Amino acid sequence: MKKLLAVSAMVFAVGAMAEPPMDKYNKSCAVCHNAGVAGAAKTGDVAAWAPRLEKGMDALVASVTNGLNAMPPKGMCFDCTPEDYKALITYMSSPAQ
Repeated sequence: MKKLLAVSAMVFAVGAMAEPPMDKYNKSCAVCHNAGVAGAAKTGDVAAWAPRLEKGMDALVASVTNGLNAMPPKGMCFDCTPEDYKALITYMSSPAQ
């Protein structure tokens, strides 16, 4: 429980940095992260994102950039910047609204 609270606090702190580029989310991320396709953590599922967030934001951005498991390099968002990825990860890992 302490880990989940710490991760949630980290997401909240990082989430205050930038608004997610929703056009990029809808174009590139939503197809897998809305439904949890191929092991993707579902958007808004804090518990599923917790072990990923424990790796740190830099490691997550590197995973997106290089690809990981079923996720292709750049997550199919070829015009995303590292800041875009951070905002998108923060959005997806935040509690569902």
